[in-house]
Amino acid sequence: MAGLFETAGGGAAAITLDEVEASILRSLEVQMLELIGPGPGGESADPLAALFAEGPTEAPEDPALLRLFPDAYGAPGERADAETVEMAAEFRRYTELDLRARKREDALTVVRALDPLLGEGGVLKLSTEECVRWLGALNDLRLTLGTRLEVTEEDDEGLYRLPDDDPRKPLVMAYLWLGAMQESLLEAMAG
Repeated sequence: MAGLFETAGGGAAAITLDEVEASILRSLEVQMLELIGPGPGGESADPLAALFAEGPTEAPEDPALLRLFPDAYGAPGERADAETVEMAAEFRRYTELDLRARKREDALTVVRALDPLLGEGGVLKLSTEECVRWLGALNDLRLTLGTRLEVTEEDDEGLYRLPDDDPRKPLVMAYLWLGAMQESLLEAMAG
C-alpha cells in the first residue's frame, strides 16, 4: 500500500488511492465508528438537551476504548484515594461525550471523503480543516490497532520482521501504512 499524501499548498493535501486502499481505509473507519458508538444515552436530537447531557463516570473496560478515552488522573489501579477517583469520574462525565462526538466526526469526514473513490480509486484533495480531521481519525485508528496488537516502543522494530504466516501480519501492515500516511499528511500540511 503506497497511498501517501503530498502538499497541495496552504496547509491542504492530496492523496492518490487505488480502489483497494480506499476500501480498506473506509472499512477501518467504519469499524472505528462502530467501536466509538453513539455514547451512553445515544445521540439527542435536541441540541439543548445535548448541551446538558452527562457522560459516563466509569472508564471503559475495552483496552482500545480506554486508549481512546483515557482516565484523566492515571490508570484506575493507580489511584490513591477516593477524592482522586471522584475527580476522574467528574472529568469523564463532562468531557467524554464531546470527545466521542469529535472522534465520530473525524471518522465520518474520512468515510465521506472516501465514498466517491470506491470502485475505482482516484485523487482526493483535502482542505486544511479536512486535513486536521484526517489526522485525528488516522491517529485514532493507529491507537486502536496498536492497542489490539499490544505494540510497545520496544516491539516497534519487530513489526517490520513478522513472518508472513503470523496472523497479526494484516493488522500490522495496516498499522504501519496508517503511520506512514499520518506522517506524510503532517509533512504535506507543513509544506
